Amino acid sequence: MARQSRTTRHPGAAVLRRAYRLMRVRFGHQRWWPGETPFEVCVGAILTQNTAWTNVERAIANLKSARVLDPRKLFALPGRRLAQLIRPAGYFNVKARRLRSFMRVLVEQFGGDLRRLFAGQTRRVRERLLAIHGIGPETADSLLLYAGGHASFVIDAYTKRIFQRHGWAGKSGKRKVKGGKTRETGYEELKSVCEGALNQNSGRQRLDYWQDYHAQLVAVGKHFCRTRAPRCSECPLKPLLPADGKAVEALKR
Repeated sequence: MARQSRTTRHPGAAVLRRAYRLMRVRFGHQRWWPGETPFEVCVGAILTQNTAWTNVERAIANLKSARVLDPRKLFALPGRRLAQLIRPAGYFNVKARRLRSFMRVLVEQFGGDLRRLFAGQTRRVRERLLAIHGIGPETADSLLLYAGGHASFVIDAYTKRIFQRHGWAGKSGKRKVKGGKTRETGYEELKSVCEGALNQNSGRQRLDYWQDYHAQLVAVGKHFCRTRAPRCSECPLKPLLPADGKAVEALKR
C-alpha cells in the first residue's frame, strides 16, 4: 500500500479546502493583492498595519503624486516629508521609520532590486525580512506571498477570528522572542496548519491558491465574520460552523 501523504492525514485538510470552495463561489477570484507593481505591494503591506486599506490607498496616491514611489527616491526622502505623505495611513511617524528601515536594507544591501531581496529559499528570505525593524510575521508573509513569489501563507486577524469561531484553532497569546520583540504564539502554529492542509498544488498553482485563499478570508472577515454583530446566517462558511453550539461563546470574543 502506498504511504499516505501528510496532507491527506491532516484532519483539517478536507474542511479547509471545502471552505475555499464555498468562499470562491460567493466572491469569485479576488485577484489580490491590490498594487500595480511588487514594490507598491511592499509599501502597501507595511502601511496597512493597524489601519483600513482605504487609508493606505490615499497614502500611496500621495506617494505617486509626489513621484517618489521608487526604492531609491523613497529612501532619499527626509523622514518628515515621508511621514507627511503617508499621513492618511495613520501612525505616520512610526510607519515612516519602518518604511525607511525596509528601504535601507533594500537599497543599501540589495541595490534597490526586489528580485535580489527575495532571492533564495523561502525560509531564509523570511528570516531576512523579519530581521528588519517593523517587519513582523504577518507583514513578512504578505511581502513573500504577494510581492516575492514565495508560497508563505499569511495569517491575519480575520484568519484567526474565523478559525477560532469555527473551532479550527485554539487561543493565541504572546511571548517574547529574540531582540525583545513579542510574537503571537498562535501565528506560526496556525500558519503551519494551513500550509500543511492546503498543499495539494505546487508551483504557480499553489502560489495563486494561497494568495486567493487569504484574500477570500479577508472578504469573509470584512463582510460577515465581524468582531461585533457577525452575520453568520448569511456567511458562505455557515455550513462549517460547529453543530454542537460551541461557536456561541467564540462569537462573543
